[in-house]
Amino acid sequence: MLDIAVTGVWFGLVFQSTLPHFIQEPEDAYIIKSNPIKLRCRAAPALQIFFKCNGEWVHQNEHFSHEYKDLNTGLKVREVMINVSRQQVEDFHGPEDYWCLCVAWSHLGTSKSRKATVRIAYLRKNFDQDPQGKEVPINGMIVLHCRPPEGVPVAEVQWLRNEEVVNSMNDDNIDTRADHNLIINEARLSDSGNYTCLASNIVAKRRSATAAVIVFVNGGWSLWTEWSACNVPCGRGIQKRSRTCTNPAPLNGGAFCEGMSVQKITCNALCPIDGGWDEWSVWTVCSNQCERQRSRECNSPAPRHRGKMCEGNAEASENCTDGLCTQNRKLLHDVKPQSMDSSTDVALYSGLGAGIVAVAILVVAVMLYRKNHSDYGVDVIDSSALAGGFQSFNFKTTRQGNPLLLNSSIQPDLTVGRTYTTPLCFQDGADKELFDPLPDIKVKVQSSFMVSLGVAERAEFHAKAPAETFPRDLSRDYCGTVDRRKKGLLTLNGPTIASREQLRTTGMFGHPGGRLVVPNTGVSLLVPHGAVAENMSWEMYMVINQGEASVQTLEGCEILLGPEVMYGPPGLDLLCPVALTIAHCAEVDAENWNIQLKRKNSDSKWEEVMSVEEESTCCYCLMDTKSCHLLLDRPGSYALVGEPLTQAAVKRLKLAVFGSMDAGSVSYSLRVYCVDDTPHAFQGVVAAERTRGGQLLEEPKTLLFLANTFSLQVSIQDVPQFLWSIKPFTTCQEFSFPQVWCSNQQPLHCAFSLERYSPATAQLSCKISVRQVKGHEQILQVYTAVAETEKESLPFFMQTDCTITSQTGSKAFKIPQSIRQRICATFDTANAKGKDWQLLAQKLHLDRNLGYFAKQHSPSAVILSLWEARHQDSADLDSLASALEEIGKIHSRSSPRDEDEPELQAEDVAPEYTG
Repeated sequence: MLDIAVTGVWFGLVFQSTLPHFIQEPEDAYIIKSNPIKLRCRAAPALQIFFKCNGEWVHQNEHFSHEYKDLNTGLKVREVMINVSRQQVEDFHGPEDYWCLCVAWSHLGTSKSRKATVRIAYLRKNFDQDPQGKEVPINGMIVLHCRPPEGVPVAEVQWLRNEEVVNSMNDDNIDTRADHNLIINEARLSDSGNYTCLASNIVAKRRSATAAVIVFVNGGWSLWTEWSACNVPCGRGIQKRSRTCTNPAPLNGGAFCEGMSVQKITCNALCPIDGGWDEWSVWTVCSNQCERQRSRECNSPAPRHRGKMCEGNAEASENCTDGLCTQNRKLLHDVKPQSMDSSTDVALYSGLGAGIVAVAILVVAVMLYRKNHSDYGVDVIDSSALAGGFQSFNFKTTRQGNPLLLNSSIQPDLTVGRTYTTPLCFQDGADKELFDPLPDIKVKVQSSFMVSLGVAERAEFHAKAPAETFPRDLSRDYCGTVDRRKKGLLTLNGPTIASREQLRTTGMFGHPGGRLVVPNTGVSLLVPHGAVAENMSWEMYMVINQGEASVQTLEGCEILLGPEVMYGPPGLDLLCPVALTIAHCAEVDAENWNIQLKRKNSDSKWEEVMSVEEESTCCYCLMDTKSCHLLLDRPGSYALVGEPLTQAAVKRLKLAVFGSMDAGSVSYSLRVYCVDDTPHAFQGVVAAERTRGGQLLEEPKTLLFLANTFSLQVSIQDVPQFLWSIKPFTTCQEFSFPQVWCSNQQPLHCAFSLERYSPATAQLSCKISVRQVKGHEQILQVYTAVAETEKESLPFFMQTDCTITSQTGSKAFKIPQSIRQRICATFDTANAKGKDWQLLAQKLHLDRNLGYFAKQHSPSAVILSLWEARHQDSADLDSLASALEEIGKIHSRSSPRDEDEPELQAEDVAPEYTG
């Protein structure tokens, strides 16, 4: 204890004889908002400590000091603190920052501390430089620049990708340098995202504008496939091979592969040579068995190249003693074979067994058929058994169950049966003559059992299990039935019309071009500007063939998907192709359909022009959902023909229900139409109903009809039983599959005749179910007012400007001629930027079959004509303007624009839709 005390006294004497020593000096500080900061000093030994700020002593009253004794040294330690406010710092206007230091006194003199600066902290809002979005190829370098806002203290920078911090410590591919830039040495797909520069200090945090970085992959061709087999078994044919743009596939806006995806070469298949017999050899000497032989060989010629072998026997034998040769002492012709009796018994029993099996199969078929149709609770009438026209049923019945009674307090909407919003209309003079009046045909139904016996006629349409594809089971059942349908062996339950007037439109066209339209049919013809030479004009026409000749000349399983259209005159000589638009009724799917464009030759036979899935340089075919757009340079008759490849192939049907009151009776007739879903086909229904004074009772609906060989059933349901009656066993009627599938733009229909119990009944409500067996179903809801005195029916459709059939000059086109010329001048010639017509086709989604455009004098002009045809029903130029704007952005990033090069802007195309 004594040693410790002596040591403390010694240290005290030593320190008391030295200058003050600072144990704590004031530190630099930042004033945040309006909060004052505190500066502290601590020294020993010190008699006094004062602060001096900006060269002036701080008043003694502003010091806060206290003194304590250091237990280790025994010396007195003095600590002093002052407050510095924001106002003090702001009021100081010196060459330096606001500063303060401490001065400490002892017996031997004074000591000064370091200077501590006091600054007001801040961080401005706006970045000096925001990062900019980029599109870079994969493995390219990404450099994002960021200059944070000015601030005190200087802001620190962090990078965020999709709101997550980018850490360069864990990724060698990323470099964040002291200049705050973000560098990605080799871009990966995972580097795509939204990047944000985050600046922060002790005051606040600031976020830059978001920069979208897209790492794209340009497409690359796969290897060529092997050459296919020659497409003909004999003679000159074609082999082809293909490649796909999947090595790699274009991603994130990357460029599509350039070049052709399909290559074709000619091939010569060796024709098979069937074998032919040589001459018979001479007969051999008669043997001891009384027989002689001769032979021949199949060498004249020998079968080659998969040819057939000769038919018949190579050897022959005959008796050589005129039947007098004996065997076992009997004449040879008197010997009775031993197996004759047994073979006769076998034949007898086999015949009996086959008969029993046939009867059993017939019984099972009848039972399965009745069970298959028992879901409706009624018998099914096959409409193919009806001779044509509408069926009327005029006797009463009662029905058990809950009747649907009409509430007299509910006022019917009389407009339901009078207005149709689909854009169809017709002219007063011509359309009334399109169809002759449809005759009423009475049908006598013997009994439900008699109706059910018709199952044998429909057995081929209700097969046990539908095959997966047509080339197997259905190629026999389906295609055979189709052929009989085309030959007139199957009667259509529709209007039977001996002759129909052609739908024809004409116009005079010169160098400015124009457009021909057959109203309400979905058929139009675009004649581009410049197609007709200057100082020349052509009277062009377009005709829709409505006869049956087209159907009878089709082959196999083929059906018409739209009307047959002819344009001319035959000697038409144009400088560029025209664009022909034809509506179709197919749900386009390359796996389920083989769709071809066909043209009539001079012998009125159809010949294939192209398959819509293959590339061709003779014409161009663009299949949209409901229309087909063709680029053609040869006038003639064209049709779109489809052949189903699988049972999943779908044809769209338009369903409509019409009604009318029978004059002078209490009967009301409902007529249900099933027609191919094209405007032209539906016009046949419209014309027929105008002659009958019918009303459209429900908005037409679409039914997807499968190629599964099953029939179409139409039934009436929920008829108020205490108000209306309908004949038993007539509530469900049926169209066989070939009738519907091979209707070829001809309308099918059936009729339900209802009889009201009281003339006071003025309302009718019911449901019409249209259903394909093992397929889709649609419900047509009927709710209408009926009255005998109603003679005039309001028009089904309401539309103006439907009688315009020809437009010429600039009013026929959406793209102004000056803009069209600038687009062609910009894209027809390839340049360093790669901004040529192929890029235009890609951005307009017309980038298949590019070989057709390549052979044109002005590919861009032909592409724009196709765009015009495709968007003729659109109201603006937005899609074209968007494509040009996207092209402009791509090339403004890829290279600077030459000052003397005119740049086409999206605003030039559609100024009213931009800005």
